[in-house]
Amino acid sequence: MPMKPASANGYTLIELIIAVGLFALVMTLASGAYLLVIGIERQTQGITTGIDNLSFALETMTRIIRTGTNYSCNDVGDCTAGGSTFSVKDQNGVTQSFTLSGGVIMQNTNIPLTDPSSVTISSLMFYVSGTGTYTATGDINQPHVTIIVSGTVSAGPGKSQAFSVETGATMRGTDL
Repeated sequence: MPMKPASANGYTLIELIIAVGLFALVMTLASGAYLLVIGIERQTQGITTGIDNLSFALETMTRIIRTGTNYSCNDVGDCTAGGSTFSVKDQNGVTQSFTLSGGVIMQNTNIPLTDPSSVTISSLMFYVSGTGTYTATGDINQPHVTIIVSGTVSAGPGKSQAFSVETGATMRGTDL
């Protein structure tokens, strides 16, 4: 009687090595993609924090400007060529001033409106028009302030993203 050859009912060593190698390759690629996504999420979170901080500062300034009176840019009133400091008498009659100091927007020289760890301001300019009254100077324009801010937002360790933002505010009441 002839002998039957033994049938192969399992994996050979070569097949096992190839399967483990392919699994290791796929897992390495998946782990790299996961770490990349974590890095991008940290950058996005850092930028979001900085932009939220800047948004808070601009909203605070424009709210005070809209409800205030007696606008003054560089202590001279109108400054259509731009100025680095701005003051306004708020709705309580208290003079509020805004300026740039050490990369931080300051209110009244002692209250920082931006956080230097998340946003660094390189330029803060105020353009003011219409501060004169009709009875004093014949000015019929409503007081208006344009604010231009530029700088960088932290996007993670050692990374930053440049920005430039422009906003405006017009006095709510009349100055006639």
